[in-house]
Amino acid sequence: MRQIILDTETTGLEVQEGHRVIEIGCVELVNRRPTENRFHAYLNPERKIDDGAMEVHGIKNEFLLDKPHFAEIAQDLLEFVRGAELIIHNAPFDTGFLDAEFARLDPAWAGIATQCTVLDTLQLARKMHPGQKNNLDALCKRYNVDNTQRSLHGALLDAEILADVYLAMTGGQVKLSLDTLTAEPGQPQATRFTPISSQRPRLRVIPPSMEEVAAHQQRLQAIAKSAGGVCVWQQLSQAESE
Repeated sequence: MRQIILDTETTGLEVQEGHRVIEIGCVELVNRRPTENRFHAYLNPERKIDDGAMEVHGIKNEFLLDKPHFAEIAQDLLEFVRGAELIIHNAPFDTGFLDAEFARLDPAWAGIATQCTVLDTLQLARKMHPGQKNNLDALCKRYNVDNTQRSLHGALLDAEILADVYLAMTGGQVKLSLDTLTAEPGQPQATRFTPISSQRPRLRVIPPSMEEVAAHQQRLQAIAKSAGGVCVWQQLSQAESE
């Protein structure tokens, strides 16, 4: 399973007003493991950046003057994401801008969703945490994802952070503090497991007291009564004693 975490930065908020993409960042997951495969590009938008947008991402017009135009990276980007599942926070925003960029090159462009499936983590978060803040910073706090480097928005940095958030949202603990082997780009990370030492002391087993056993049996009987005479734990105990 190949997934691409994607984020963009733009010259402004409204694609209908002719605003353009100025940065694209993509992080690859294969079988839910990050690889070293990345796609990152700054772009010359051929227009000025709104002051409000500049305050968010800190990218200045002068910095982009010598950067490639979208047409120069479009094919590489398409090849990178084609056939994968795109994972995007507030997906309509990013896909709307990307579709507008591709449509400038090909008026018959049918949309990025024809090349990939798209998962919107904002919609997913709203279903999982209704009535709460679900922006990326709030999700980082909720899932204990380190975002201390995120003083300003950046497409690649935000994609890397979103990858950690997405894995935490959909699979619980994802970092097991195990040594990992370096994988080739595009391949899942291999995990090296360290066997438990044979010198490890045996765990202590503390048997229950007679009072605790009696209380346990009373509880099982109460469960059986409320369940119409059926208690799975009693059945298991009887099977083990037979």
